[in-house]
Amino acid sequence: MRDVLFITVDSLRADHVGCYGYDRPTTPNVDDLAGEGHTFENAFSHACATRPSFPSILTSSTALMYGGYERISERRTLVSEALKPEFSTAGFHSNLYLSEEFGYGRGFDEFFDSKTDPSGLARLKQEVKERLDEDGRLFQFLSRAVETAEKEAGVNVGSAYVRADEMTDMGIEWAERQRDGPRFLWVHYMDVHHPYVPPAEHQRPFRDDPVGERESIKLRRKMIEDPGEVTDEELDTIIDLYDAEIRYTDAEVGRLVERVRAAWDDPVVCFTSDHGEEFREHGGFSHSQTFHDEVTHVPLVVDVGDDAGATHEDIVGMLDVTPTLVDYAGQEQSEAFYGHSLRALVEDDEWPREHVVGDWADGERTEFRYAYRDDRWKFVDLAGETALYDLEADPEERTDVSGEFSDERERIEAVLDDHRDTVAATAEDLDEVEMTEDVKSRLRDLGYAE
Repeated sequence: MRDVLFITVDSLRADHVGCYGYDRPTTPNVDDLAGEGHTFENAFSHACATRPSFPSILTSSTALMYGGYERISERRTLVSEALKPEFSTAGFHSNLYLSEEFGYGRGFDEFFDSKTDPSGLARLKQEVKERLDEDGRLFQFLSRAVETAEKEAGVNVGSAYVRADEMTDMGIEWAERQRDGPRFLWVHYMDVHHPYVPPAEHQRPFRDDPVGERESIKLRRKMIEDPGEVTDEELDTIIDLYDAEIRYTDAEVGRLVERVRAAWDDPVVCFTSDHGEEFREHGGFSHSQTFHDEVTHVPLVVDVGDDAGATHEDIVGMLDVTPTLVDYAGQEQSEAFYGHSLRALVEDDEWPREHVVGDWADGERTEFRYAYRDDRWKFVDLAGETALYDLEADPEERTDVSGEFSDERERIEAVLDDHRDTVAATAEDLDEVEMTEDVKSRLRDLGYAE
């Protein structure tokens, strides 16, 4: 059995990572990791946002399986559960959709989800809500004041997530306390998710004059609320801030990897993201359920200690991450896993995956979206509005060629029909999770509609 360090970064698109060809110095530490390990050039998420993406990453099953992603069904197997009882396990993150009440704490000996540790200002906001009638005039006045402060003055009232340096500190502290293996540590960083408020020192590689927090928050509000009004200059600034957040997070990833390697004996290290981010490639910002490559193509680097420095072009999905971690940890695969261990690619064996399928549904289950992606073809079904893209001729996914390639469309629709059958075969009724007002508020601060 081997120790495993698993690192995930929210909202990190592959083409802003150095080892994926980006020409800005965003990820020197991840690039070093790739130089020692294995880079999977065509890794894709099965959804476009954290909540539907993480079931694939941590349970090797897509969002709509096992009753959906409202919470993690007991019939799903988390990677942390697959490693028990032999492993000591810990998870540290601050995305409340991955909190214990949604089922993500199962199998972890120590689990931090930030639910009980919001920032001081966030706590103040919650106290106001708890003490005042939401229909009352004073509450409405204070709420408008908060909105105005964020929109006009660029004041970020409260913090929706814990910063990367604190997450690293928690991960290191736990890792150095674990004297005996085997050990599994998962750390998820939120900083690359908007609002982009990177430290000035990490902005300087990309711009002469760092952007202050107030201006960053104002840009974020404009980007989300009035995307059509964002100027080209403002777009450049937003991308600078995004890249600076990546560089800041990369520095903390490097610190975490260095300290864990020093404390443990030759751990397997895996680095990836849950989804990417759009910067107006298809008319918008952030990460809506469009299934275009800017929000589904993610970095995936695995260092198994063989100093390979290898790249793999085969298509892989986030479904394949947990089976890989369990495999290298020396444990048995769960029957609930739908992915494959990447050890087959690492060791030049036959690779069974030919495509990646994505799925999503709204909370009322009235709108369903599906996607198919292989080496050449992308097909999307967005609540009945469909399109087929030939990625060889049209890598930016601009032109629907369904009429020209009806045979390909029919083949892909049959694959999606099979996927829907699998979703139906695993279906179950899940109780809705009741969220506190604090949780709802912090999710809204991240741009989520709870």
